[in-house]
Amino acid sequence: MNAVVGLALIGAVAWGCWAVLADVATRSMAPEAAMIVSYAVGIGVASLYVLYRGSTVLGNDPTALGAAALAGVASGVGAVAYYAALQAGAAGIATTVTALYFVVAAILGAVVLGESLALSDVAGIGAAVLAVAFIAY
Repeated sequence: MNAVVGLALIGAVAWGCWAVLADVATRSMAPEAAMIVSYAVGIGVASLYVLYRGSTVLGNDPTALGAAALAGVASGVGAVAYYAALQAGAAGIATTVTALYFVVAAILGAVVLGESLALSDVAGIGAAVLAVAFIAY
């Protein structure tokens, strides 16, 4: 197994656990409070990883810093919406629908970054959207 797939699988399992634990948390606390606790601890984990790697935190590219800050804004908005969706309804639906973020990323990657989408990519995205529609409705 290559490093990309191995790390991505670790991420998928961790995010799956995160989704279930976030659902449990929002049963008895406000979604925004659960998000703040979750992300504060996540920042701690990321900080420990940075220390372990010995990486410089900000790097030297101001464009990258701006992109990272905007990514944080998008992540924050998405997290608030996700946690509110967990509190409003079923975790399976909230998690499955928000997991379609990769469709947005693929489209933006093609439109904004000029990345190519093969016919198999488009078919896979369509199949995923269809699968989520079946789960959500």
